[in-house]
Amino acid sequence: MTTAGSAPRARLFGLDIAAVTFDEAVGLLAQAAPARDGHARVVVTPNVDHVVRLDAAPELRGRYGQAEFIFADGMPLVWASRLLGRPLPGRVTGADLFVALCRLAQQRGWRVMLLGGMPGAEAGLQAGFARHYPGLDIDIVCPSMRFDPLGDEGRAFADKVREAAPDVVFVCLGLPKQENWALHYAPSLPGGIVLCVGAAMEFAIGLQKRAPLPMQRLGLEWLWRLATNPRRLWRRYLVDDPRFAVLCWRQWRAQRAGVA
Repeated sequence: MTTAGSAPRARLFGLDIAAVTFDEAVGLLAQAAPARDGHARVVVTPNVDHVVRLDAAPELRGRYGQAEFIFADGMPLVWASRLLGRPLPGRVTGADLFVALCRLAQQRGWRVMLLGGMPGAEAGLQAGFARHYPGLDIDIVCPSMRFDPLGDEGRAFADKVREAAPDVVFVCLGLPKQENWALHYAPSLPGGIVLCVGAAMEFAIGLQKRAPLPMQRLGLEWLWRLATNPRRLWRRYLVDDPRFAVLCWRQWRAQRAGVA
């Protein structure tokens, strides 16, 4: 079976990011999903916000970097990789992977589980998946607002996954809860893939509208999200994420010194 280890990688911002196209990424995951070899494989999709937050939390970055599949979500990372001489062929977004894997699951009869959404929203989310992906075999668990990845709720969901042995698990909780759950429990799951994909579910079933394709291609999806949800996202995009330029400068200097 082809694995993440066989894919070319670019070392950027302390992470080994898969240097693959979107179609290649889907192919890798399609091969990994049916595997039943005593552990699940974790998928993370770092974007600018992740890179900035991970830089401020080295311990979390160390755990995050243990994911088997690390794909660049967002054009700024792709542009930075090219300027730094470690080019990525393109972005591989969690939102696009979510849709592609739901469609593959429809076609191949894969079993899917999802952890995310607002408490008590399971029925509405099931209806949304039924409209957008008819026939998809999906089990949804909406955690409480006090969800602790390593607490009782996190353990209970891991037990459900072990019992059901799904091919695909989507964890839609946001950084760092989703990664902490996935990376802690994946070694004890029977197989399949676990994708940490944040708000991807909301785009996939029409709860939120994604930026128009021209904005996505220009790397302006962040501006669309800021404009549509300014109260929640203003600090991320206007205060925290500009630090990404500093991280690019630091990476360039480290490469010049031969230490990155």
